[in-house]
Amino acid sequence: MAHSVRKLEPTPYFDLELLMTVSGETRVGGAVTERFMHLWEKWIPNLQARLLETDSGDYLAVWLSREVEEEVDAVWAASPSEGYLHNALAQVLCMSAVHGFIPAVEDAGCAPSPRPGEDLRAALVEAGLPYTASETLSRRYAVLTPHPFKGGCEICRMREACPKAQGVKKHSVVLPGFEQPLEE
Repeated sequence: MAHSVRKLEPTPYFDLELLMTVSGETRVGGAVTERFMHLWEKWIPNLQARLLETDSGDYLAVWLSREVEEEVDAVWAASPSEGYLHNALAQVLCMSAVHGFIPAVEDAGCAPSPRPGEDLRAALVEAGLPYTASETLSRRYAVLTPHPFKGGCEICRMREACPKAQGVKKHSVVLPGFEQPLEE
């Protein structure tokens, strides 16, 4: 099981349209935009990106640190509506970084999640982003996808539970306690 982990330098751009889509907002005022642009700049040093080269293929991993998670949690505790927007901004920061490395992901509208083999698991451990016991990545704001782009829903391990893959239009951010089961 050979693998290598190469550090990448992400250069995400602030995408207001993506933030509005992820947050479900139809209008974001100038003061909010300016505040989030400053928060974006503050969080960029907490953004990590790695190219994982494994026997089963190459993968891009992008994630934000625990400090960002803790900051979002603190804001959420003080103001759920503001926390919701901070949560959306963290997701957009990760996706914008992914778009910079794999533009086809932006065109497709999705970064499919791979089925983890032992070589990929080992590379993720070395990168500092291991899977948890529940088979999720160890960081809340994280994306792992094949590099280069290899397809969308048809190769995604989350296809069975994904509203997009099932043709259901839902917001990409679901508040805790408001998860809805997929319609059969």
